[in-house]
Amino acid sequence: MKQFLIFFTAALALSAPACEKRNGPTPPADRVLPAAGVAQKGLNYHIARTFDLGGDGGWDYIVPQPSQHRVYIGRTNRVMVVDTNDGKLIGEVTGIKGAHGTAIAESSGHGFATSGNDQSIVMFDLNTFKELARIPAAEDADAIIYDAPTNRVFSLNGDAHSSTVVDAASGKLVTNVALGGKPEYGASGGDGKVYANLTDTSEVVEIDAKNAAVTRRWPTAPCRQPVSMAIDTKNHRLFSGCRSGVLAVSDYRAGKTITTVPIGTGVDGAGYDATSRDVFATNVDGTLNVIHQDSADMYHLVGSVTTPIGSRNMGLDPSTHRIYVAAAAFAAPPAPPAAAPQGRAGRAGRATVVPGTFRLLVIER
Repeated sequence: MKQFLIFFTAALALSAPACEKRNGPTPPADRVLPAAGVAQKGLNYHIARTFDLGGDGGWDYIVPQPSQHRVYIGRTNRVMVVDTNDGKLIGEVTGIKGAHGTAIAESSGHGFATSGNDQSIVMFDLNTFKELARIPAAEDADAIIYDAPTNRVFSLNGDAHSSTVVDAASGKLVTNVALGGKPEYGASGGDGKVYANLTDTSEVVEIDAKNAAVTRRWPTAPCRQPVSMAIDTKNHRLFSGCRSGVLAVSDYRAGKTITTVPIGTGVDGAGYDATSRDVFATNVDGTLNVIHQDSADMYHLVGSVTTPIGSRNMGLDPSTHRIYVAAAAFAAPPAPPAAAPQGRAGRAGRATVVPGTFRLLVIER
């Protein structure tokens, strides 16, 4: 998720001149949230509700728990647990040092949250949200995926190029699996296989969940830098959101990429609704793309819902078909000192979330 800050800063910088040209001077970034909710003609999706949650810090993955009407959101030093019926904060998993992903193992009553800065996975109680154990992972522990057939969780450790495998019942470390590249998000096939995007090598990697070993990999070309992932288990398709501006569709039985569809800039979230056969991509440029699955191998872009700039993460509840997208106001990145040298050292600073402005958008048909 480190790459997001680069994409967001660039998007913020690019959007300011355009706003000035259309509407006069750009409002201060710490005063307003960009207008959102506009959908293209013929697109049924819209922002139906907004939950104002506030709090400090950025965010990362959004993970729904449909059976309990909850959504889990990684927020820098904690995981927020939100009731999706009324948007109220139920509780928080605290003590996280660099919060990213959450995995829910309902059969064991355990949740798992990655704590990237101290290279660990926090196991917590799904009723009390109290920490039960802290399991060593690896550098840049980021996304984390639950695999029901094996009752294991798999953290995807970006800088370590590995996956840490943990038994969801006992919380015991099983092993670390070398992936041969930098993983971002992934998905469980529900058949004993786990899949992950490798963003630096532009590949999808397949992991045998029981044997904790890599079994296959294939390129996502022409997609470059695949990050977000969703899965269609009926048709055996993976959807990889790529930073090169496309969504790549893979046949994971055949182990090959079959087509791509154009999407927005700075993708970081993806979802697939098996009922509507719609695929979604959320992007830092302020778009939620809706792509319809005409058949297992054919797709077309239906349109986009306008969201606030920076709203790049989403979670899909398959039972209600609602999409949850995080948003906030951002303070403009500070300009580099006048005497700063050219190159990396002379670049502007990073945009930061304005405290108290964090909210969750509910998008539905």
